[in-house]
Amino acid sequence: MEKTVRVRFAPSPTGFLHLGGARTSLFNWAYARKTGGVFVLRIEDTDVARSTDESVEVILDSLKWLGFNWDEGPGVDGPYKPYYQSMRLFFYQEQIQKLLQTGKAYRCFCSAEELAERREKTMAEGKNWRYDRKCLQLSPAEVETRLSQGASSVIRFFIPEGETSFIDMLRGDVIFNNVELDDFVLLKSDGMPTYNFACVVDDAYMKITHVIRGDDHISNTPRQVLLYKALGFPVPQYAHIPMILGKDKTRLSKRHGSPSVTYYRDKGYLPDAMVNYLARLSWASGEEEKEIFTRQEIIERFSLDQVSKHSAVFDLDKLNWMNSVYIREADQSTLVQILVEILIREQVIKPNAVTPDFTHYCEKIVAVMRERMKYVGQITEDARYFFTEDFEYDWIAFDKVLMNEGAEDRLVLCREEFKELDELTVEATEDVIRNLSEKQNIKAAQFIHPLRMAISGVKGGPGLFELLEILGKEKVLFRIDRTLNQIKIRKQSGN
Repeated sequence: MEKTVRVRFAPSPTGFLHLGGARTSLFNWAYARKTGGVFVLRIEDTDVARSTDESVEVILDSLKWLGFNWDEGPGVDGPYKPYYQSMRLFFYQEQIQKLLQTGKAYRCFCSAEELAERREKTMAEGKNWRYDRKCLQLSPAEVETRLSQGASSVIRFFIPEGETSFIDMLRGDVIFNNVELDDFVLLKSDGMPTYNFACVVDDAYMKITHVIRGDDHISNTPRQVLLYKALGFPVPQYAHIPMILGKDKTRLSKRHGSPSVTYYRDKGYLPDAMVNYLARLSWASGEEEKEIFTRQEIIERFSLDQVSKHSAVFDLDKLNWMNSVYIREADQSTLVQILVEILIREQVIKPNAVTPDFTHYCEKIVAVMRERMKYVGQITEDARYFFTEDFEYDWIAFDKVLMNEGAEDRLVLCREEFKELDELTVEATEDVIRNLSEKQNIKAAQFIHPLRMAISGVKGGPGLFELLEILGKEKVLFRIDRTLNQIKIRKQSGN
């Protein structure tokens, strides 16, 4: 029988979860679920200077939000715990001793300054630099003497002659000439393992069968293959998935839209939409016309054979389109919950303001906004007037719409009519505007545009009559009065 598939996602907690990392975790998760395998989450926190507990929490929260539940890892005990590299130093020390004893690794006492000097000299001669193995010549006695004197050292891996090859599940045979590799560091002077060493030891101990990761790691793979063989561990299968680039074909960064998963969560994107979009970056299901996939469909159809070798391009417009599809199909309560979380996070409201009446108010807002939303956070960006009386006017539009002759008088007429209504329903307010336009013998738009500007401060938005009903009589009358006062101020100032 074939071994159970075991894959892992192993982020370094030095910041947020990048979209590239999120897609890597998705492909690992989907592959594990498709094959009935195990998805392991391991935190690679050996970079003491840069790793933080806050980053760990951000990464864990991001993965939970995306719904990538892990079978072993932080908070989920498994047979190969602990799942933090900083807690696994014993295992690295154990394997280092094996490599030293077999002559496959050696201590190096060269300082950073010495190495820089020798590197510059070599490069000035027009040669490529690789570590010159100066410390390989030290005898065991010399090594012990230096250590007893407190000399600082690292441990390097001895690269053998020849070639190193592996089979990439996307690219086929990949071959490296070992002359391109230098004797890389396994253990730093502070006793912490380097990425390549810790990664191999942990993958071996955790019985990882498939390593699915970004193609920026291809250059690390021959070093890791050599380590597996030197330690006597079986070499896993590799699949190096392509990078995610911006539209300008450069590495994804903030100028392309934030690369952080947290950013999209906080903006009110839906996790199912984000998973769907990430899945479509470099993966083709074979169904050309199909764009929308449920999680179950992604799992059922996912295959590494269908992952492209070519870089994916992050397209914010397409993500927005896809998210808008999910928003239109989402439960009202889900969207309201997201909206309330955004309002609290952005300090528009305090947590104690979330009463049943306020929740009902948000339900009405979502109902009129969902057809035009790309993400839920657009409500606070484009329609903050729902939550404050002190909203800012679009002054260019204000002058164009409200400083025209007759606009002020039409606002006054609307106010007088609305004041007589028991409540501002869609039907009642529409009747008022239609009747006024007939009496004044002008188009209804000449009432609608000034009224919209008065109660929202902007030219566009949901249907005016729906907006009037949601805001209610008290707010509408207050805002008309506020706007009439602004018109007078601007007239007096000469604007």
